[in-house]
Amino acid sequence: MEEKNRFVIWGRNPIIEALKAGKSIEKILMAHDTHLPKELIRLAEKNKVKIQKVPRKKVEEIAGTKKTQGVVALLSPIQYWNDTDLIDEVIEKEGVLLVMDHITDPQNVGNMIRTAEVFGVNGIVIPRERSSPINEVVVKASTGAVFHIPITKVGSLRQFLERFKKKGGWVMAVEKGGKPIHKLSFPFPLAVVLGSEGKGVSKSVMDTADLVATIPMKGKVTSLNVSSATAIALWEVAKQHWIE
Repeated sequence: MEEKNRFVIWGRNPIIEALKAGKSIEKILMAHDTHLPKELIRLAEKNKVKIQKVPRKKVEEIAGTKKTQGVVALLSPIQYWNDTDLIDEVIEKEGVLLVMDHITDPQNVGNMIRTAEVFGVNGIVIPRERSSPINEVVVKASTGAVFHIPITKVGSLRQFLERFKKKGGWVMAVEKGGKPIHKLSFPFPLAVVLGSEGKGVSKSVMDTADLVATIPMKGKVTSLNVSSATAIALWEVAKQHWIE
């Protein structure tokens, strides 16, 4: 296999076996003109792996071969944490979670993971839908930090955050219209939420926020790249969490 395909498997039986073995699979891509075995579909549903229909050419391009049987799976380079275990871990340590609210650019995701690991964040939460998969671009951008920090994937960020709050956690959204971040006193354990560029933190997640932190800006450009905003926010949190 070529280097770019080291996180890819193709063919029905290999994918079925990977699902049976509990391998971390980001998603399965199937050609429009193919039919998958019921067992593969059942195992994907059981493992909460999304199946997406794409042109056959795309499947063959990703696999690097025409012998795909019309299906390819994108493997994750990491093993995801159980979300309940991560909540318990962060609550027990009075730690910090970074919540990525539908960040689709893998370069940004990698940079954010790197920053989180550097500043002692205890775990990262990403949604299953509309989020960049943890792929080789993310691994490279994170300079390997993905292997040193717990990451969990959840179906609903809102439901996850509500469970986190019930266990004693607090939620802070980094968004416009809040209090200046450098003037806030942060409660711990704390989930820090950053939203996608353009859309920001989604309304359903904003509804769970206990506080909204805003990064003051003075220039004519009134927004920051999300990975830059993450670095500023986590530095402010780190100063109160473990630096001072």
